[in-house]
Order: sequence, then structure tokens, then C-alpha cells
Amino acid sequence: MEFLEILKVILLGIVEGITEWLPISSTGHMLLLDGFWPLAVNDTFKQVFLYVIQLGAVLAVVCLFFKKIFPFALTKKEENGIKKSKIVTKKETLLLWAKILVACLPALIGLFLDMPESPLIIAIALIVYGVAFILVELLIKKKNKAFQVEDVSAITFKHAIIIGVFQVLAIIPGTSRSGITILTALLIGISRPAGAEFTFFLAIPVMLGASLLKILKTLLDGYVFTGAEIGYLLIGAAVAFVVSMLAVKLLMSFVRKHDFTPFGWYRIGLGVVVIVLIACNLLPAFV
Repeated sequence: MEFLEILKVILLGIVEGITEWLPISSTGHMLLLDGFWPLAVNDTFKQVFLYVIQLGAVLAVVCLFFKKIFPFALTKKEENGIKKSKIVTKKETLLLWAKILVACLPALIGLFLDMPESPLIIAIALIVYGVAFILVELLIKKKNKAFQVEDVSAITFKHAIIIGVFQVLAIIPGTSRSGITILTALLIGISRPAGAEFTFFLAIPVMLGASLLKILKTLLDGYVFTGAEIGYLLIGAAVAFVVSMLAVKLLMSFVRKHDFTPFGWYRIGLGVVVIVLIACNLLPAFV
């Protein structure tokens, strides 16, 4: 492994860890970063790398919300002076997972679609959804109504299906999977913290499945990973895990007191910068 490439991998891991959970498009940021300072690897491995480091981010969510998403619990009961342990099923958690899986079904469409990952498309998506966030937050303030759903456990199957359908839009680079799911949640009356949590949980099967399928497909195509490439994958995923732990905590703290308007403006600003760079021939419009 080369030192310079390790630095690039660490930087990409940091970007993934931060942007995967914020509604600002992790894929868009990593593709733009790679456009300026490309990882010196072949295209096949680069595609796998951009998927696999997401596993580190997913593991962070599993660790942070383990008690809330693990459907089994160990209880201790004393019978005739003898303490016995028993595994019980948490029905509410199983119901939550059923809703998560229902929301994942529309995402299967993305497995059969391949969207071009070009700077201009990323820029347009950043701006469009940035404007959408600002308008939705303005609408919420104008109505001045309390959210119908304040806790993730109160999300219904109908909510889950609607969020799942709109999640398909995340196949467009620059959209942001977390961004479109949070935006949809706000529109159907789910509070910011509850919408963010559901987005985190929804990412577990979606990102885990997408990453494993990408690895399997690559291996079946006959690709053999080198020792250096495996090292890059492990470093990138580890960095994404550590950074995601912090990013998720900060986002949950932020949305309990603030709205998503700042993220909307950030998306618009970044999109405009990308378009200016394209106009100055510093970035290609299409690749």
C-alpha cells in the first residue's frame, strides 16, 4: 500500500462517515472528491470501494441503536430460589423491522438501474433537493402544526411504503438516500428525529445488501482483490465507522433543536460551485 493512497482512502472514509447520514449526498461528495484527487486504482475496485466503506457507516448505526433495533432481550427470573435466564422477543422491535423491510422493497428497483455518475447531474440534484428542503421547512413553519408522528415506533406501514417508494429516487447521484427519505418523512407528518432514526434503520438492510451484492458480483466476474486493495477496504470502512459514530450523534442532537434548512442551503451552494467548476473546465460535465 502506498502512503499517498492511504491518505486518499482515509479522506474518503471521513467524507463517507459524515455525508452518509447528513442529507447532502455521500455518493455525490465522494465522486466529486475523487474527481479532484482520484484514487489510483482500477475502475472495478473503485466501484467496490465506494460501496464497501458504507459497511463501516452501517456498523456505526447498529452499535449506536443496538438496544432499539435488536429484537431479542435476555431476562432473568427467579424460580424456587434459582435464577433462570430467558430470551424474550420484543414484539415492538419486530414490528419496526417489518416496516423497515416493507420500505426496502421499492429499493430493489435500483438494483436493475444504472444511472450515470456525472458532476453536472450531481450538481443539479444537489440544487433541486436543496431547494426542496428549504421549501418544505418553510411550509412546516407556515402551517405551524405539530408532527403527527413523534417517535419512530409510531411510524405506520403506510408511512413506510411511501418513504420506500420515494427512496428509489436516491439512484440519481447527488440526491442523497438519507436526504430523500427524511424529506419524504417531513412531508407526511413525521418529526425530524423520528424521520432521521427511521432513515438510519432503513440504511442497514439497503446498504448492507447493496455492498454484499457488489462484492459478490465482482468476485463472480473473476476479479481477485490484491492485499493492498483489501487493506484499503478495511481502512476506509474503519474510518467511516469511527466518523459515523460521531456524525449520527451530532445529527440527532441537531435535529432535536433545529430544522434542515442549513442543509438545503449547503446543497445549493455546493451545487453552484460544481457548476462554476464545470463552466471553468475544471470538472467535466459528464464522464
